[in-house]
Amino acid sequence: MSSQETLFDSAMAKYQNCDDPSDVLKDFQEITESAPNNFAGWTCLAWLQLLCDSPNDALRSARIAVKLNPKDPQARVNLSLALLETKSKGVRDHIDFVKRIIFTVPEFQEELRKSILDGLARKPNWESLQKVKNWLGL
Repeated sequence: MSSQETLFDSAMAKYQNCDDPSDVLKDFQEITESAPNNFAGWTCLAWLQLLCDSPNDALRSARIAVKLNPKDPQARVNLSLALLETKSKGVRDHIDFVKRIIFTVPEFQEELRKSILDGLARKPNWESLQKVKNWLGL
């Protein structure tokens, strides 16, 4: 296992065991700085930035994640959320893409459902996430 993978796994474990996403934000910033082509790092960074009410930063990170891996549904959800939070256009295309992906690969539906429930548990009044949840039928 590379040091990059170890850092990523450590940061993920830290996220899962803490209440405050801002405690992990710096770890994922470090991951993306040291491995700028790590789409999973950018995806996680965008999610944390959204949880920490930094939608403009999240929009940038989510766009990078989608550019690096256009087929990743979580990256597309994060981009949709960042677009909603910044009142930007283009949300529908990403939601439609995610709908197609979860229809074709049902395992993604459960992963996204868990992610959305985690987001709502950490940020209960997150209106944009509730909209995305409803649009995706999760």
